[in-house]
Amino acid sequence: MTQPVTLITGASAGLGVDFARQYAAKGHRLVLVARRQERLEELAAELGNARAVALDLSTDKAADALMADLAAHGEHCELLINNAGFGLVGQIVDLDRAQQRQMIDLNCGALTELAHAALPGMIERKLGGILNVASVASFQPGPGMAVYFATKAYVLSFSEALHEEAKPHGVHVSALCPGPTSTEFGEVAGFGGNKAVDTLAAQPGPVVTAGIEGLAANKAVVVPGLSNKISAQANRFLPRSTIRKIVGMIKK
Repeated sequence: MTQPVTLITGASAGLGVDFARQYAAKGHRLVLVARRQERLEELAAELGNARAVALDLSTDKAADALMADLAAHGEHCELLINNAGFGLVGQIVDLDRAQQRQMIDLNCGALTELAHAALPGMIERKLGGILNVASVASFQPGPGMAVYFATKAYVLSFSEALHEEAKPHGVHVSALCPGPTSTEFGEVAGFGGNKAVDTLAAQPGPVVTAGIEGLAANKAVVVPGLSNKISAQANRFLPRSTIRKIVGMIKK
């Protein structure tokens, strides 16, 4: 017998910290994963029923290493919160090629590999859930953040398909699609201080709560906040050419 855990990636900052705190408050045993070991260990010590695994998930075979770590500790993944990811602002020709590839590997590759690794056990137990953190960026092209928007479109499409595949087995799969949120994501991406973004920014706590509740209810897509719901549906009443121009103006 192995012990069920809630596995949270990108747990050292942003939404990951709030996911950890909210699931810990529900009594879950946590495994927290990110690159920054010191931050992870501080959070694990704060929460108590958690342990830290310092790992760069964008590297080759990182998902296999993480699953092996769980097995070595007598654990299995009952809930997977695929939160790790990052973005970069700028024209694709001006951004570092290796960083953009790393973004694809983390935002898409690692997320897919972890879902693939965790899902068979969930299906066998007929219990479990996967929450993939996408974005309202999933619903539109993003001039000025082309690769990031494209990775999140992948996450949304993948999650919706996986939702249908897992549903007959009693396993929940949801995509959380937040808009701008008050975390360090914007500073890392390069749009910190953008008034158009900051004005719409939500607090991370309610965003995470919406994701947790959406996964529990097995909602395929969770879009928290009225303005984000409108943005997600913009392609229904605006031409894609107009949406592209609006997004590009905001990123500038």
